[in-house]
Amino acid sequence: MQKQIKINEQVDLLKADGTLNAKGYATRNIFNYNRENIPRRLKNRLKEWDFYQLSDGNYMVQISFFNISVASCASLTLLDLKSGRKIFSSKIVPFTKNKYRMPKNGDTPHRFEFLKGKIKLVFDAEKDTRKIFYSDLKKKIYASFTLYETDRESIVIATPFKQKRRFFLTQKLNCMPTEGCVEIKGNKISFEKDKTFTVLDWGRGVWPHSNCWYWGNGSAYVDGKLFGFELTWGFGIEDSATETAIFYDGKCEKLSAVRLETPPQKNYLAPWHFLSDDGKFDMTMTPFYDYKNGAIILGLVGMKSHQVHGLWSGTVKLDSGKTLEIKDMYAFCEYVVNKW
Repeated sequence: MQKQIKINEQVDLLKADGTLNAKGYATRNIFNYNRENIPRRLKNRLKEWDFYQLSDGNYMVQISFFNISVASCASLTLLDLKSGRKIFSSKIVPFTKNKYRMPKNGDTPHRFEFLKGKIKLVFDAEKDTRKIFYSDLKKKIYASFTLYETDRESIVIATPFKQKRRFFLTQKLNCMPTEGCVEIKGNKISFEKDKTFTVLDWGRGVWPHSNCWYWGNGSAYVDGKLFGFELTWGFGIEDSATETAIFYDGKCEKLSAVRLETPPQKNYLAPWHFLSDDGKFDMTMTPFYDYKNGAIILGLVGMKSHQVHGLWSGTVKLDSGKTLEIKDMYAFCEYVVNKW
């Protein structure tokens, strides 16, 4: 069985020489992200982002900001999951090594703003809510959302790579009921709180050039309680912990490693069967939409992804011994090849 090392007390993420000081997972962000310890020659490889993805099963919205030192970018994507129609807006600013550095802790209240040209983005994290705003005056796009975040656990994981002084600190915060709207040239799409959920993908790290991973995630009400899951694997060295967990009624329960019965690369719209090594998670996704995005330029640089959306059914066993029966829950899983 895969080792799962839980970190329970606040700890510095990096040693003085930039190597990872703490390896494992936590259910709160108790890692002190001391990026000042990253060696100077690696600061150009530093990647930081806040990526919010929300959906009601009909539309998906992604609002994100990243700084990868050589450039920073604010973006919004609206995707109609039934028709495949896509609206995209972004603003890239080059050479931002010492600009737009992201907050060091995604759990604590903070406010981040970006304003450049016709694009404005605001992330405002308060005690019980998060507010997101995005506007593109040129394309006449306006988005405003409120995310409801009660005192619930998440999964935070510090992962090393084979290459020395490479690391990844990430947090997945699930189960945030969301309300708001996107307006495009006067046409409004509204999202209702009882049907819409957001996941925050919060990441900070220095990676090697080439990576690939699977990421599956979803949130819903099950038996009147907030339920969600986080499945990520294939990224870095997972000998201290896997980025796999379920969330139920505010608590994070750890899963062991999760595997796919049949990898989907030959047919992304065929069923995906997920099974954890501890037997707690046994779910099948029946896809209805494959969101293909990106490209690898000359095989050297870029990102290519298949984010597959579907209905999930199966069983999840809680630590209490209770078994949840899941039927046609909307969620997604993606396969990504990354070279940057």
